[in-house]
Amino acid sequence: MSNIVSVSSTEDLAFAKALHGKDVKTGFLANLISKNKDVHGTATDDYLSHWKNPDADTEEDAAKRLGNYTRLTNTYYNLATDFYEYGWGTSFHFSRFYKGEEFFRSIARHEHYLAAQMQLGPNMRVLDVGCGVGGPAREIAHFSGAHITGFNNNDYQLSRAAVYAQREGLENQTVWTKGNFMEMPFEDATYDAVYAIEATVHAPKFEGVYSEIFRVLKPGGIFGCYEWCMTEKFDESDPEHHRIAHGIEIGNGIPKMRKTSVAIQALKNVGFEVVRSQDLADVGDEVKWYYPLEGDFRKAQSMRDIVTMSVMSGIGRWTTTQMCRVLEAVGLAPKGSVEVQKFLETAADALVEGGQKELFTPMFFFLARKPLA
Repeated sequence: MSNIVSVSSTEDLAFAKALHGKDVKTGFLANLISKNKDVHGTATDDYLSHWKNPDADTEEDAAKRLGNYTRLTNTYYNLATDFYEYGWGTSFHFSRFYKGEEFFRSIARHEHYLAAQMQLGPNMRVLDVGCGVGGPAREIAHFSGAHITGFNNNDYQLSRAAVYAQREGLENQTVWTKGNFMEMPFEDATYDAVYAIEATVHAPKFEGVYSEIFRVLKPGGIFGCYEWCMTEKFDESDPEHHRIAHGIEIGNGIPKMRKTSVAIQALKNVGFEVVRSQDLADVGDEVKWYYPLEGDFRKAQSMRDIVTMSVMSGIGRWTTTQMCRVLEAVGLAPKGSVEVQKFLETAADALVEGGQKELFTPMFFFLARKPLA
């Protein structure tokens, strides 16, 4: 794992090792059982302390989360990463579905589409902002031939990303860097292109992360993104809308959801030229992006899809909760495992409802260019 570049605080790294251990393990149960139970319980309590019931949650509470976004997001992914990999694989994002298209093929196509639209290719230095465990970075590296720097604020995810990249022979085509995307540890005009897949929503303000992306891009470089946004139909003053947004926030470690128009204005505010923008969740697809969470098995295209949906659907999520409950009760799973699964269930329900009511999109797609001068 020599291709990890860390600007991590000693405290972050020590916490990650205390919670997860030093070795990268595979398999949901192996990872869950190996956690330090006391540290996991403390992390769960810390995360949940940021949230209240949606009826009681105030703008002041949201402001506190925004001010503490680094810790909030880092704690969330320390708790949720193993559950993500168990249910979703190593590419933590949604995708469009063609009728007849298998789940993991759709996930890869979503990544290929972004790379193709950005015209990524060999000999390009590309930054992946919010890289997770590196699924998209590896796929795009294979697809485009570009050199990818995966950038993330979570030591646990980066350690896994490096191992997975090495297994695929990509250790010389990828590097993994720890840091805060509001204060990136890169020189000005370092990268030919930058992309972010469902990641920059964690920023306390779009301008903060977009301005850093603008800074590290070379003049003429492209920033491509799938952004999580509330649509223009969203009304913060509507209690039902607020409840859905709050469920998305608490279940995904997001300080505050924002509308698509806020993202576009933020790009312009920091100096980008917006080349293209489109909500890819609103293009009339017969099979909707949220169908795996919705649990409509009629839309599954293969036995592998059925297995995947069995984990991600409501029935599958309930089963996982009960499994965690039993393992936690007998002392095998760490304290807080059930609570983690419960807030992930909250997220899934809110995401589906937000999608069905056209209040939320996980794929507000845009290309933005840094001017040559």
